[in-house]
Amino acid sequence: MNAETTAILPIDELRRELAPMSLELDVPLAPLTTFRIGGPADALVRARTPEQLSLAIRTARAMGLPHVLLGRGANVLVGDGGYRGLVIRNEVQGVEFLDDGVSVRTGAGVEIFPDLIVETVARGLGGLHHFVGIPSTVGGALWQNLHFLAPAPGRDRTVFIEEVFTEARLLTQEGEHRTVGVEYFRFGYDDSILHHRDDVVLTATFRLVPTPQEELRRIMRENLAWREERHPDLWLYPSAGSIFQKIEGVGAGRLIDECGLKGMVYGNAGIFHRHANIVVNLGGARAREVRYLIDLARETVLRETGYELETEISFIGEF
Repeated sequence: MNAETTAILPIDELRRELAPMSLELDVPLAPLTTFRIGGPADALVRARTPEQLSLAIRTARAMGLPHVLLGRGANVLVGDGGYRGLVIRNEVQGVEFLDDGVSVRTGAGVEIFPDLIVETVARGLGGLHHFVGIPSTVGGALWQNLHFLAPAPGRDRTVFIEEVFTEARLLTQEGEHRTVGVEYFRFGYDDSILHHRDDVVLTATFRLVPTPQEELRRIMRENLAWREERHPDLWLYPSAGSIFQKIEGVGAGRLIDECGLKGMVYGNAGIFHRHANIVVNLGGARAREVRYLIDLARETVLRETGYELETEISFIGEF
């Protein structure tokens, strides 16, 4: 454990406040992210119910502790120095189909794929099936307004999670439990109220559409095939997805490609050879190597095209 951990985190008090959850110390974070990169957290607690998640967040806030909420670990890069504070792992489970026959309420830590998609498609309910293959928890999907574009006859458009989302139970920035609807989230492209307020999703409800299973499975196969042509297999090429925000009408990946950076390798990290807006871990990559490629892409694109790239992933810990 880091020598300064005891001074930063009152371990004994934390154990008492967070019981019956167990507090883990000096926990490697790389295995908890899709990038498979990053040093250890001083302490980590796994919240498996809405009540536990609320307790962990409230405790960290009340004690004034540095803390971060981690779900599936997609869209994040953890620094090589790890995180000096408390990581709260959102593992809130539970999938409940409601009496109206089309709505499902889930814990914020449920994974959209495979867990939630498998269960809803098995009941002939469509809406979430578009997001097959995308690594995200329910909480993460609402945080970023999860979206997917799979060009195909009759559906060449971007589908957003907000289209099937109806309400969520939150622990608000002010420490209150509150149930809110879709308007509260102020969804945008890669954006929601969760980027601007320290609210935490505990549970969420989605209203789906009865659809023949064969049609749902056909679209899932098409979407997976589309992703396979463009996106890395996370088992072979761990990544955090798109690095830079979308530039309407131009595309960050296209700009990086036009600057000749697609396929560029630095250390054990590389700009993916099929999609220039994705950096991949080629095996044992360090966060500093990823940051080098991010900075290289940003500086090169600005110099050669005049466009300024903005990152959409989160950077956690010490770099």
